[in-house]
Amino acid sequence: MAAGSINETKNPVQSAERIFKVLETLAETGPIGIMDLSTRLELHKSTVHRLLVSLTYMGYVKQDELGKYSLTFKIVELSEKVISRSDIVLIVHPLIAQLANDCRETVHFVQRRGTEVFYLDKVAPLNPHESAIRMASQVGLTRPMYCSAVGKAILAEMKDEEIEYIWNNSMIEKKTEYTITTLIELMKEVSEIRRNGYALDNEENELGVRCIAVCVRDLQGLPNNAFSISAPAVRMSDDRVKQLAADIIKAKEAIQKILGR
Repeated sequence: MAAGSINETKNPVQSAERIFKVLETLAETGPIGIMDLSTRLELHKSTVHRLLVSLTYMGYVKQDELGKYSLTFKIVELSEKVISRSDIVLIVHPLIAQLANDCRETVHFVQRRGTEVFYLDKVAPLNPHESAIRMASQVGLTRPMYCSAVGKAILAEMKDEEIEYIWNNSMIEKKTEYTITTLIELMKEVSEIRRNGYALDNEENELGVRCIAVCVRDLQGLPNNAFSISAPAVRMSDDRVKQLAADIIKAKEAIQKILGR
């Protein structure tokens, strides 16, 4: 009996690791012959064959008429079941709560709905700054995408033609003297957001309030969510924005890692 097969029998963790390596490799390569797969995995052909037989029996792998192996859609069905039972707010909430407490500012989490964003979660810090103001926002509120940091963060992840469509189907209103009211201005800002990795609301929606936001791709990989840090404009100098940018981008990376993005 080959050494590889002895290890498989005695070490179930190693066997599981090999099974997942087969699945991950097939996902990358598409249809592949057993010899090429063995070479990629650096495993003996007989070991790989046993793993493929097992995965084929369970319905995760299929073999075509040329003898090549590839994944079936069963693994996709498995992921869809996980996604369908996952509530993104429950997943994200602890991380944005930590962000709110670290920066001592209010954090919002939103979802895109048509041409607007819908506020799914709002977290106020346990120990806010003495000069903190009470945010008018609340869970269930909707805001246009073009004049909010969260909305613009999501727009920046879209194709230009999608942005134009949303703009053309939005009711453009000059909410403050700083509100963007032309598509040219919006696209210029979108370019800046793409360069910086975050979006700003410079009192465009509410005087006296500045926000910094980043987009978060959802469980299906779509740019449908975003979260922001909101604070009084007097406490959101450009220097502080740069400081918060590092914090919010770090939080985004942590969230995307948990969501598998």
